[in-house]
Amino acid sequence: MAETDPKTVQDLTAVVQTLLQQMQDKFQTMSDQIIGRIDDMSCRIDDLEKNIADLMTQAGVEELESENKAATKTSTCQ
Repeated sequence: MAETDPKTVQDLTAVVQTLLQQMQDKFQTMSDQIIGRIDDMSCRIDDLEKNIADLMTQAGVEELESENKAATKTSTCQ
């Protein structure tokens, strides 16, 4: 094997460390963006569920739903 120059090894090490740090920073940024989008989606889903529940209440579906739940509870499914 040929001997490697210590300066070359140090330069290569510095380049690799810089590259890895840049990759870590990019992954952290993407992770933060994904988590933010998931949080936004969670809020939107909560709002949709509330709106659907309100619409069902306005339509009188809630009474029918409670009757169906009572019927389902008495049935024995396996």
